[in-house]
Amino acid sequence: MISRIDLRGTTLPEGGALRDLLPRAEFDVEAALDKVRPICEDVHHRGTAALIEYAEKFDGVRLDRVRVPAEALKEALAELDPRVRAALEESIRRARIVHGEQRRAPHTTQVVPGGSVTEKWVPVERVGLYAPGGRSVYPSSVIMNVVPAQEAGVGSIALASPPQADFDGLPHPTILAACALLGVDEVYAVGGAQAVAMFAYGTEGPDGCAPANMVTGPGNIWVAAAKRYFTGRIGIDTEAGPTEIAVLADDTADPVHVAADLISQAEHDPLAAAVLVTDSLALAEAVEKELEPQVAATKHIEDRVKPALAGRQSAIVLVDSLEDGLKVVDAYGAEHLEIQTADAAAVADRVTNAGAIFVGPWAPVSLGDYCAGSNHVLPTGGCACHSSGLSVQSFLRGIHIVDYTRDALAEVTHHVVTLAEAEDLPAHGAALKARFGWKVPSA
Repeated sequence: MISRIDLRGTTLPEGGALRDLLPRAEFDVEAALDKVRPICEDVHHRGTAALIEYAEKFDGVRLDRVRVPAEALKEALAELDPRVRAALEESIRRARIVHGEQRRAPHTTQVVPGGSVTEKWVPVERVGLYAPGGRSVYPSSVIMNVVPAQEAGVGSIALASPPQADFDGLPHPTILAACALLGVDEVYAVGGAQAVAMFAYGTEGPDGCAPANMVTGPGNIWVAAAKRYFTGRIGIDTEAGPTEIAVLADDTADPVHVAADLISQAEHDPLAAAVLVTDSLALAEAVEKELEPQVAATKHIEDRVKPALAGRQSAIVLVDSLEDGLKVVDAYGAEHLEIQTADAAAVADRVTNAGAIFVGPWAPVSLGDYCAGSNHVLPTGGCACHSSGLSVQSFLRGIHIVDYTRDALAEVTHHVVTLAEAEDLPAHGAALKARFGWKVPSA
């Protein structure tokens, strides 16, 4: 059901050579660009008419309008299962606690007497958020995108989610209910690359969507390719690939827990990655044995779980020691990394590459997906070595404010002039000389 990669008895290579030995899903965003380019440009030129046509072509729904009526949002919330509503409200509450602490205050540094640099933080003016709606419905992704944007102070928030044939062309009602709980009333029944194009270019008319400065939220390869296509025109969070879990475990781990956690990610998608890294052959064998009955008892077996576990992106990686295991998980850079070892907190503290780290047996990834308070929009495909998960910071821009007096400028002018001339940019130095009668003040 799941393959093994045996790295025992060898000296682990460094960097890219080690990454190349590890499992990873094929996810060719560059190849998808050719297919999303004409879709994006069609939305650019034909706006809402193109969005309606693509809803019929890709989602099997003939829409009269793409903007979700306010009444539909209210109705979805009114009809929401009270238990689901309570769970969403608790998820929102915890997310606000964590993300509210991420707000940044202006800070002024006095560089020299009379010379200061202040860094102030300004929110993005308008964001377009995407909530997937393919194999599963993800109201949790609505929360994970909306809460940090709101806590950052973003003034204009719009959300898009694919239209559903089962719900008269509206996004899934739980998505709409989550939007209503969060106070987001600008919602569009648009999916895929065309949703990113709508946010990037904007559309006109009574159903029009104003252009956004930034687009965030997970999606399929077409959403990722559209984000790449528009990079530079809009800001993006990340080109999200298939979801991943890596578990670093030793012989203290419970194989029942490990198997359950691997399956929890495998049920997302047939390309989802489930990786166990361990120095315990006994644990590896116990997990393999435990997978059989747990897979048999779950849902989505044939279309998601089994293909994900059997795919090239999933494996049990055997290593000689926990030290080697740390090297492996750092090289892998998992979206979600669980540490199920003795002294798990100390081991977690040594990890440098991960989207989010889950410490010990009582912090499974599923907790982070919904109610830990952390964000579940995280870097995939090894991008955790250079990128972070979504946060309040994602929606803020740092602006430096430089404030110098005449004396403070005079004191450093000779250095500026010297550096400008060293770079053969004499006009840079002249801009300072002009302020002092074209003479360089004495140092």
